[in-house]
Parts: sequence; structure tokens; C-alpha cells
Amino acid sequence: MLEILIVFAIIFGMNLLPAFAPPTWTVLAYFALTLGIFVPLLIVTGVLAASTGRWSLATLFRRYRHKLPESYVVNMENAATHLTKTQHHARALLALFLVSPLSSAQLFEAAGIMKAIAIRPLVLAFAAGRLVTYSVTVTGANAVAESSFGEVLLASLTSPAAIAIQIAMIAALVILGNIKWKPHSPVS
Repeated sequence: MLEILIVFAIIFGMNLLPAFAPPTWTVLAYFALTLGIFVPLLIVTGVLAASTGRWSLATLFRRYRHKLPESYVVNMENAATHLTKTQHHARALLALFLVSPLSSAQLFEAAGIMKAIAIRPLVLAFAAGRLVTYSVTVTGANAVAESSFGEVLLASLTSPAAIAIQIAMIAALVILGNIKWKPHSPVS
């Protein structure tokens, strides 16, 4: 039981980081190979910890958005009116959180800044997507067993592609908030 609590705390902490955390699936695969935890329990723990971490990240960004430049927050709020202007847009936003191959940290940070975006449905979509992802990757952890976990972890943090993706996602978040969005007004 202590091992599960430790796994939860590590995964939660990783998903609370705003950038540059290793992919959760790599850490879960490592735990599957080294701790001998019942794989379904490990997967559920990972999904709950990652989802709780991302919810907390979005909530922190929402709580402290007043620390950001006012023009940035206004631009993000105006962008949110476009993301939620129709049911199709709202569904597309949920789908993005469900299947996004992108780093989800910046997606949750943006959602946290945008008060018009409900965080709970995004977390539920994220959890559903991660349940599938973690099930596939953790049960397929034998591929990772053929290499050193340290090498896999280090490569995920230091590869030029991983660094470039994190920097690009951070830049996209900054750019999104600096676009002078006009609020979407419903058509009467």
C-alpha cells in the first residue's frame, strides 16, 4: 500500500509541474517493471494521480492569474469565447484533452487562465484518454525492459525534440494570450 501512495505522490507531483516533467507513462512503466505492483492498480493510480495533478495545475493558474499582465488575461478570456461559442467547438476542445499527443501541462494552464472554460470536463476527458494510453504503455512495458530506464528518462527530458516541443508549447501559450482576441458575441 505504501508503494501505491508513493507512486501516486510522484505522478501527482510530475503532473503539477508546468513544464519539463518526464512523460507519465515512462515512470509508470518503470514502476511496473521494478515494483511488481498489480498492473491494473498501477494504471488506475497513475490516471487518478495525473488527473488530480493536472486539475490542481489548472486550478493554481486560475487562482493566480491575477499575477499575469491584465492584457494577457483579457486576451485569454476573449480566446475562450471562441473556444466555447458552439457545442461543436466545446466538443472539439474536449476531444483535444482526450487524445492530445501534445504536452497537456500547457493545455491545462491555458484552461486555468480562461475562467469561461470548465476544468472538470477537461479533466474527465484527460483521464479517459490517459486510461487508454497508460493501459497500452504500461502493459507494453516489456519493450522498456530491454533498455535502461535512466536512458529512456534522460532521453525524454534532454532530447532536442522533447526540449523543442516543451519550448514550443510554452511559446504557444504566451502567443495565445498576446493575440488581441475580440470577444465572440452570440449571433442574435
